[in-house]
Amino acid sequence: MDRSDQYQDTRERILAIGQELIVGRGFSAIGLNEILTRAEVPKGSFYHYFQSKEGFGVALLERYFDDYHACSALLFCNESISLRERLLTYFGNWRKVADNSQCQVMCLAIKLAAEVADLSEPMRIALSKGMTRIIEQIAQVLEQAQAEGSLSKQLDAAQLAESLYGMWVGASLLTKVNHDIKAMDLAYKQTQQMLQPLQTP
Repeated sequence: MDRSDQYQDTRERILAIGQELIVGRGFSAIGLNEILTRAEVPKGSFYHYFQSKEGFGVALLERYFDDYHACSALLFCNESISLRERLLTYFGNWRKVADNSQCQVMCLAIKLAAEVADLSEPMRIALSKGMTRIIEQIAQVLEQAQAEGSLSKQLDAAQLAESLYGMWVGASLLTKVNHDIKAMDLAYKQTQQMLQPLQTP
């Protein structure tokens, strides 16, 4: 392994372990020493990979959203099910993750949104850009469903995508606070109604 590969491998390991720890306890609660110890990286070499903890947070979010976008793209390209089913599966997966973890695990974006938005402008911008990408991705699928005739063209795809995403972000926060899946159950039922297929004559 050459130096470039070794650098990327070590940087990726720090990010992966950092995400695992931060999803469980939050950004502020995790110290760099804990991350580096788990990653088996010398404590003095952190700044070889990241300019600061804030810079690490930005890189963490960018990595997370890149992976998230790629996984969502695979689902949304699954031609074995309808576009509406792809969207319902996408949102249903949110509920499944929360339910399987007994409402303890939420995605990194949800975990950090309230925590760092007022503490770090660079991290807030990374969150905003990442969430906007997700909304745009959902809007593209809605537009495809409209083009194939399975959803009404009277709906504004961009507005509907933002409404759906916002509803699920809110449901995720309520689920986390209440340790109860009810908010996500309600969000899923509302999503089904908002994505009602066109009735054929």
